Amino acid sequence: MSFPAERLEHVLRGIGPVAVAISGGVDSLTLAAAAHRALGEDAMMHHATSPAVPPEATRRTRELAEKFGWALDVFDAGEFSDPAYRANPANRCFFCKTNLYGAMAGRTGRTLVSGTNLDDLSDWRPGLEAARDHGVRHPFVEVGIDKNTVRQLAAAYGLGAVAELPAAPCLSSRIETGLRIEAPVLAAAHAAERLVGARLSPRTVRCRVRAAAVVVELDPASLAALEEPGRGELQEEIARLMRRAGVTHDVAFAPYRAGSAFLRPSA
Repeated sequence: MSFPAERLEHVLRGIGPVAVAISGGVDSLTLAAAAHRALGEDAMMHHATSPAVPPEATRRTRELAEKFGWALDVFDAGEFSDPAYRANPANRCFFCKTNLYGAMAGRTGRTLVSGTNLDDLSDWRPGLEAARDHGVRHPFVEVGIDKNTVRQLAAAYGLGAVAELPAAPCLSSRIETGLRIEAPVLAAAHAAERLVGARLSPRTVRCRVRAAAVVVELDPASLAALEEPGRGELQEEIARLMRRAGVTHDVAFAPYRAGSAFLRPSA
């Protein structure tokens, strides 16, 4: 096992019994693998389901837990009952993580740990404020591990395709800041992304629901390959999905921009 893995497992053993917050992405699943290797039964995995969590993330988490023998707790963190979260302010992630960590703390007496890595510290992350409020530890940060190293660790721990998973923020990130979070709209945005994924096999796709339009963002190569008549047909299929969720905006395609539905608060 690599030197970063040895240091990571040493830190985890020093923390003691842990409760790992698992979203279903590469960071948290890799931390789960490390925690299980370091602590065995003293590592408990917690995965919260909600309309903002893609079903495939839950399925992936369950499958890996069964494969590796992780103790797994799947639960509803309750953020959709929180009006502050549903209002979708700029610091929405604070309310999401407050609900998550609060629910986890109510289910265990172990130290809470997250898959936050060094790269996550380069941007404004309101969820980290909620983590501080609940005494959450970030072992990757403590060891000095960035995203690239997380992927290397995922491969070393035998997580297979997880090591290459693209970034997949929660479905609420598709909704423009200030627009209320509605479960049917999240489901429609996710269905639109899966439709585009099946049709174009893009490297990246995000279905952004904005105040005045639905914008499907694609990596440059996939966007360039999108030509008529297929473009118009795909727009109409996506529009139908969105109309069923009550969204009647026109559908457009645009280049992918990370976090483009997030409107930052003015300084």
